[in-house]
Amino acid sequence: MKKLPLAIQTFSEIIKDGYLYVDKTQQIAELIQSKYVFLSRPRRFGKSLLVSTLSEIFSGNQALFQGLYIYDKIEWQAHPVILIDFNSISYSDEEVFRASLLSLLDEVAAEYEIVFSKTFVKDRFAELIKKIYEKTQQKVVVLIDEYDKPIVDHIDEIKKATKNRKILQEFFGVLKSSDAFLRFVFLTGVSKFSRVSIFSELNNLRDITLSKQFATMLGYTQAELENYFGQHIQSLCFELGLKKAHLLAQIKHWYNGYSWNARDRVYNPFSILNLFTEQQFDNYWFASGTPTFLMKLIKKTTLDVTVFENQKVSKILFDSYNLENLNVFALLFQTGYLTITEIDKKARTLQYVLNYPNFEVKEAFITYLFESFTNNGLEEIQPAAENLRTYLEEENLDGFMNIIRALFAKIPYPLHIEKEAYYHSLFYMILVLMGVEIDLEVLTDKGRIDGVLAFSDKIYLIEFKYGKAGSKIDSLAQKALKQIKDKNYGERFLNDKRPRIYLGVGFAGKEMGYKIKTLNHGLNG
Repeated sequence: MKKLPLAIQTFSEIIKDGYLYVDKTQQIAELIQSKYVFLSRPRRFGKSLLVSTLSEIFSGNQALFQGLYIYDKIEWQAHPVILIDFNSISYSDEEVFRASLLSLLDEVAAEYEIVFSKTFVKDRFAELIKKIYEKTQQKVVVLIDEYDKPIVDHIDEIKKATKNRKILQEFFGVLKSSDAFLRFVFLTGVSKFSRVSIFSELNNLRDITLSKQFATMLGYTQAELENYFGQHIQSLCFELGLKKAHLLAQIKHWYNGYSWNARDRVYNPFSILNLFTEQQFDNYWFASGTPTFLMKLIKKTTLDVTVFENQKVSKILFDSYNLENLNVFALLFQTGYLTITEIDKKARTLQYVLNYPNFEVKEAFITYLFESFTNNGLEEIQPAAENLRTYLEEENLDGFMNIIRALFAKIPYPLHIEKEAYYHSLFYMILVLMGVEIDLEVLTDKGRIDGVLAFSDKIYLIEFKYGKAGSKIDSLAQKALKQIKDKNYGERFLNDKRPRIYLGVGFAGKEMGYKIKTLNHGLNG
């Protein structure tokens, strides 16, 4: 059973030390047929490993690839490689950023015994490329990892982010004028923040982010998971006491679902490697970075958070947004919290349907959202959700309502927003955290929730009704109950023998109450 390369992003180390490597070199062989390429993928998706792999290919290190697809499929030729990793560059302010870039260029120049005659960053970068070409008589390869980090890390400080964007624009502008000396240029990062403005001069850059050809170049497909991780799957089956089919279904539910073409779906490598290393299901990818800025932006937009599922957006959304006018849906997609589940090609312009990729992302994202919306601590939210579920299982509705009241009681007064969307979002999040099935087909602009919680011996149909402070709670709860019946939410359970419990909850401000109705047999009514 091969060792798992958790947190190892260097291709040569993975190969030489006998770590497991999922062969992606067939797509890489196709990738290097282009000259200028840009790829956006979420964090922890293997971008740095891809850059490292490209570096070894263009350095002519064929021996490292023995047994892999690319080994005898390309003409191996060594090229000088300039690798710029923005993870290792300082950018706390404008002066530090420029100085750090100059230091990097000096290091590369020293390797080739090149002496600069220019002073400024942009000029030195151009000089470096040309002189390396003249010295080696080989065209230069430029690989840039996490190109957008100086912007992303300052996204809530617009002045710093804008200044860093200007520096990057000047820096990358060198590439087009250096075309005669370049063999291959590859840039990757988390998002397409101002990609157009940063690469405005590099107008022949091929963006493969949504390309069908490279949809599975990063991440693990189902076939790759079962083929490469077979022994690890068996080990986990033994550890958890599960049959293989059941375990694979759980792994898929937790970690699969990322797609950039609505057809091919992949697993997040970081989550899979952690799963098999720790031998337990947990929130790995999301826990590796709290999206504080995203939470602030979502609260600022006052969106009903139910719209993050089955959200249809135009393709232009992914190409046109910028720092000064961030779009929540584009940002959530680029950073990996939403993924493409469907593409509508019938419209005049392509329409993409976005959804959460999997259970790991959805549950963790909703947990952090609920914390942000209510100021309840993370350590309190999940236990409260489990208790809510338990109370419903025991049909202890008073206990259920008391926990909800306790959660709402911690909302500071300034956070209370007298809008239905705000409360609609809160109850939606509570239902998700309880593990309630939300029927997305009945979510409307009127804020209707059809929450279904199915136990082995009963089925709950849950509806919430909002009223302004001072409204009669009993009346609101009765209206919620009536809506479940009038809209025939229970129609799909007519042939189910389990009793159905209609739960209508009314809330106004921090006041709330409930009404219930039980149908003792699924075939009745």
